[in-house]
Amino acid sequence: MKHLPIYNKEYRELLLDFRLYLERTGYNKGSCEALPSCLREFFHRMEGLGIHGLDGITPGHILEHWEYLRTRPSQRGGSLSESQINHHLYALKTFMNYRQAAGDIESNPFGALAFPRPEHPPRKVLSREEIKALYGVCETLRDHAMLSLFYGCGLRRSEAEKLDISDIHFKGQLLYVRSGKGGKRRAVPMGVQVTQDLKGYYLNERESYRNGTAADSLKAFMLNNHGNRMSGDSFWRRLGYLVEQAGFTDRIGLHCLRHSIATHLLEGGLGIEQVRDFLGHRHLETTQLYAKISKHYLSKQIC
Repeated sequence: MKHLPIYNKEYRELLLDFRLYLERTGYNKGSCEALPSCLREFFHRMEGLGIHGLDGITPGHILEHWEYLRTRPSQRGGSLSESQINHHLYALKTFMNYRQAAGDIESNPFGALAFPRPEHPPRKVLSREEIKALYGVCETLRDHAMLSLFYGCGLRRSEAEKLDISDIHFKGQLLYVRSGKGGKRRAVPMGVQVTQDLKGYYLNERESYRNGTAADSLKAFMLNNHGNRMSGDSFWRRLGYLVEQAGFTDRIGLHCLRHSIATHLLEGGLGIEQVRDFLGHRHLETTQLYAKISKHYLSKQIC
């Protein structure tokens, strides 16, 4: 809630600093907007309770804020979803951990608290036949390149947005993610078909989209129809079109392609640590979620 007023100078400075921290750490643009907004709402309520600095915030205040979020109306009507509440808590936890690491607070009020995890629906995984169907309805070399970035290379939306020409080494068949989630860098190996798809677009079609001499359009790998760097929304809309053309009944998101390649790699016998490095996960536990998906998916295929 950006419109909520914050009168306390310390809180205003902490909000600004938190946003800069998120940007420096490599969080995407959406998170750099949303997480400070969640923190702003918490600070606004702390001011209303007469708490005017970090030293006065206790675990009880965070628990009370959680109770408040469970009853607060959503801007779209109804109450906040479990996922939205969890997002607010994540913002608070990230902020408090940051301030503790910076030495601004001796005791982290979030440290000993535990909250129920929101229940998420099972992650959708496309079969290899469905992936082939998506490639089969591609109308341009750019469509092939897009699928090869999100499926063949397992990129996140923000990583594909930031991708520059200089990040792809066709001869060495490597794609470099300069700033992934949490600022993590990695090199992604490209298979023969992925290399051909990306190279085909770059050599034979990319130039037709370029319009003008803007510095960003000169270096960005994926360009939209206006000659600008292709945005996540543009990728999402184009994937939606391909999904319709392929006759899928379910709505498929960009991240589904990442889930799918992770599952297929594990099914193909690639070690979980190698899949972790391929995806750019910081913790092995995150990758292990895909191992569970892989077993569930494989059991369905056998049945």
